[in-house]
Amino acid sequence: MASKHKRNIYLKMKTLGEALRLWREETSSLRSSVEMIPTGAALSRVLAQPIVAANSVPHYHGAAMDGIAVRAQETFGASEINPLRLVLGETAFEVDTGDPLPEQTDAVIMIEYVERLGEKEVQIRSAAFPWQHVRKVGEDIVAGELLLPQHHRVRPADMGVLLAGGVQEVAAFARPRVWIQPTGTELVPACKAQEAGPGQIIEFNGTVLWGMVQECGGEAWLQDIVPDDYESIKQSLARAVESPADVILLNAGSSAGSEDYTAAIIDDLGKVLVHGVTMMPGKPTILGMVKDKPVIGLPGYPVSAIMAFEQFVRPLLYALQGLPCPSFPEVTAVLGRKMPSKLGMEEFVRVILGRVQGRLIAMPLQRGAGIVTSLTRADGILQVPQEAEGHEQEETVSVRLLRPEEQLDQTLIMIGSHDNTIDVLANELKRLNSSLHLSSSNVGSLGGLTAIRRSQTHLAGSHLLDTRTGEYNFSYIERYLKGIPLRLVELAMRQQGLLVRPGNPKGIRGVEDLLRPDVTFINRQAGAGTRILLDYCLAQQDLPHEEIRGYDQEEFTHMAVAVNVLSGRADTGMAIFASARALNLDFIPIAEERYDLVIPESSWADPKIQNLLEIIASSSFRKMVADLGGYDVAAAGTVRGIWDGSTWTYP
Repeated sequence: MASKHKRNIYLKMKTLGEALRLWREETSSLRSSVEMIPTGAALSRVLAQPIVAANSVPHYHGAAMDGIAVRAQETFGASEINPLRLVLGETAFEVDTGDPLPEQTDAVIMIEYVERLGEKEVQIRSAAFPWQHVRKVGEDIVAGELLLPQHHRVRPADMGVLLAGGVQEVAAFARPRVWIQPTGTELVPACKAQEAGPGQIIEFNGTVLWGMVQECGGEAWLQDIVPDDYESIKQSLARAVESPADVILLNAGSSAGSEDYTAAIIDDLGKVLVHGVTMMPGKPTILGMVKDKPVIGLPGYPVSAIMAFEQFVRPLLYALQGLPCPSFPEVTAVLGRKMPSKLGMEEFVRVILGRVQGRLIAMPLQRGAGIVTSLTRADGILQVPQEAEGHEQEETVSVRLLRPEEQLDQTLIMIGSHDNTIDVLANELKRLNSSLHLSSSNVGSLGGLTAIRRSQTHLAGSHLLDTRTGEYNFSYIERYLKGIPLRLVELAMRQQGLLVRPGNPKGIRGVEDLLRPDVTFINRQAGAGTRILLDYCLAQQDLPHEEIRGYDQEEFTHMAVAVNVLSGRADTGMAIFASARALNLDFIPIAEERYDLVIPESSWADPKIQNLLEIIASSSFRKMVADLGGYDVAAAGTVRGIWDGSTWTYP
């Protein structure tokens, strides 16, 4: 059969850039299948859908200390000179850490501050305050909040969060299945190394490729060796194509020798896109497609096989999982010891890196330690050109990093007011560019402006009402951000109102009802735009906030307010409509307000900000926000004002 197939000749070599472009065009639409897997088996898997909490954590009010549970109001007046006696089982209840609070109690007094007077009576010498030493419902997780975004790779702590939030299974991209087929009559299995004779080579490339597939999150299927026989290799490829494998690797037989059949076989069963790439090592690489399955012919030379895998297989495996392929940035380092190398060999030496007295030092790993273990330990790869005999100690070298240096640079920091649309933004940013991440901190609108003044954030969310003009944010920026150029961008108009339990059991109709003695309120923190709005509404009706029961009880997000109402800790609280809808609460509209993004000019040109603005202006984002309820996003992305540090310009 070999006589029928002449020597292959590289007639149309491709540059690495051309080959990569052709490869991406052919494979960019491919994705692994989506499967449902138990949360406990989701470690390192990539989520195909965003995950929201099914339960609040804790789901009950629980004791945070050992001691006695009491109703705080009944302890008022207790002091050193006026100790208060309590009856166990009636006005005091013994609890251990984690126990649910008995009905009608709202505080825990630590056991150290409780004096036992008898079997049924205790004494305290200081009053408790409401919710003292209590873990409230939703303190860690609020039902309905985003736990993990789409395209997120699950970590051990993430599994705990998912299970705590009541998520028993997740939709994840299946691990790409890779068929690895070693070929070569001269190859013998590693298990028969002691029996190898002259001219026989131990097959270890397959194991190296297996390890690299696993590192990329794939599932490697390493096959038995197939001899250099056209029909045998063809039958093996045909079996691979008909199998559930997503990607097929044929190792060796990709060059131009008389017994290198890979290119002809791929062309026989499908099509060859590239045969030969102008890269060293890796020149004999073959890229092809057979029945819509990627087939890669990797060179037999180990370093060439590794380099070809990194260039063409590695990014494909990440893309199949909906992930970006981690890049290989380079750093300059000083070699820690002399490193000889064989002349004429393009050698890739794995090194560890460390900064010592301000210098980055590269220390080569022992070459005889094994390729697989060095891959797991190495921080970078030092490539020694074939014309060099190595490097001297203290020589400055260029090291290619195996751990992406720019990961932190891909995080977008947002500090300020909370809004449910931020979760949508975070998910869309991750879905459309999975290398990007939006990290938000909910500290209130004024806290966001303060963070901008201190250069601590890329942008802030704000909805600060000027009670004199009825406008939002402008006057506060003038007051707090003098000298800091920025742009004010509208994100959404949203409905603010009072949240109540279904059916509105207390019959609340407006802010005037907050002063009723039978109504318990839950407030937002000082500096939050929602609290400013509440105070404005109270002032309009000349209502004193001091008479509101719970006015001094604060939460930092709309969803936290909602869960307080749902759990019964409060009868009502002010929040956006979307939070009421998320937890099936009733909603009493109070006002419509504008929620803006405050973006410093220093961040405006940042590609991450521009990506965010593109998402905000997209029809898909607007639909998702509108579906939350209570939002008007017709003007989302509109620049409302440009502040040069002293004056406004209105586009």
